[in-house]
Amino acid sequence: MARYTGPVCKLCRREGEKLFLKGSRCMTPKCSFERRSYPPGQHGREQQFRRGRASDYLLQLREKQKARRIYGVMERQFSRYFARAEKRSGLTGTNLLVLLERRLDNVIYRLGLASSRAQARQIVRHGHIVLNGRKTNIPSALVSPGDVITIRPESMRRTYFKDLRQNIDDRQVPRWLSLDTNNLVGKVLNLPVREDIDVSLNEQLIVEYYSR
Repeated sequence: MARYTGPVCKLCRREGEKLFLKGSRCMTPKCSFERRSYPPGQHGREQQFRRGRASDYLLQLREKQKARRIYGVMERQFSRYFARAEKRSGLTGTNLLVLLERRLDNVIYRLGLASSRAQARQIVRHGHIVLNGRKTNIPSALVSPGDVITIRPESMRRTYFKDLRQNIDDRQVPRWLSLDTNNLVGKVLNLPVREDIDVSLNEQLIVEYYSR
């Protein structure tokens, strides 16, 4: 499946806020958004000072695009997630965010085993992750309560995971997950609720976009 491979800092500039797509770099002065917060492109600076109220459609579109970029999901796949969320009981917007949070690459990121979702997706793709005793290389696999996530024994000998085990901090792990820092073993305790999802999204705008 096609995937965006261009400069991710342009995505943050397009949305007008940090999406933390580069992990720890986004917290430093090297962050491109800190130096150029205006939209990318030839007329980016002009757009920064352009006045006028954004239309409802534009607000809905931008929120949908922001969600896609935060979780690294392409358009068709995002539409499928929305269709699944719509069929479930409860609020469609919350259901959508819960489905996105349950992606294996996002869970790896939430556990602190990667500094960004893009890095987490690469770790999964390269076969370093074992889900419930079985090696998996599918970043979009959805986890469920009781699932156990470990690092493949052969991968634990790699320098990255050796250093990670010494420096990892479980204080930022959300309450719906748990992490054994000594063995780098994560567990899904329950499904997340909206209060557990700390992304700056207005999911109702996404629902309105698809309800047009």
